[in-house]
Amino acid sequence: MKTILIDDHAILLDGIRALLEREQEHEVVATAANAEEGLNLLRQHQPDLLITDFNLPGMDGLSLIRRVKQLYPNMKIVVLSMHDETHLVKEILKEGVNAYLLKKDSHKELLEALRQIGEGKIYLSDDINKMLVKNLNTPDDNKLLSDREREILKLIAKEYSNKQIAGELFISERTVETHRKNIFRKTGTGSLVGLIKFAYANNLI
Repeated sequence: MKTILIDDHAILLDGIRALLEREQEHEVVATAANAEEGLNLLRQHQPDLLITDFNLPGMDGLSLIRRVKQLYPNMKIVVLSMHDETHLVKEILKEGVNAYLLKKDSHKELLEALRQIGEGKIYLSDDINKMLVKNLNTPDDNKLLSDREREILKLIAKEYSNKQIAGELFISERTVETHRKNIFRKTGTGSLVGLIKFAYANNLI
């Protein structure tokens, strides 16, 4: 399978590339550090498989997946992510990806995922499966925002910067930015003022 990798972490990118190049079934034709560069490479190479991080600079992973599915509906997509929040995982799975794994999962699990999607199956890592099963007993579909997103929204309302929010919650600035994009998308707002109005009107803060 002709494969393109998208991730802004060079070490992870090199590791996955080396792993796949040892497999006769896969040929890594190109790599990219962001979604925009990745889309250009997809147009050039027309690969069979895209393996992408969710947390990307610029266009986020969800927007990338939606764009790829519009342009290349038959392309197989594997998402690698740090995020295991139920809302986010469900949102990504709804877009028709073929596999979802966490970055902490082993290389062995990634190879198993690629084997199964090569057979036309959907693959979810063990941790993602457990999270989804647990959610069946404690459904949160009526919650617009996850608990983490509500935490971040409260700090946004206090005019904290991404750096300050990251320090307060002990997460990276990139993760804060991803959550911020998700909050704006879920609330359908396009400005800070609009977001705060929406938040108060809907008792989110």
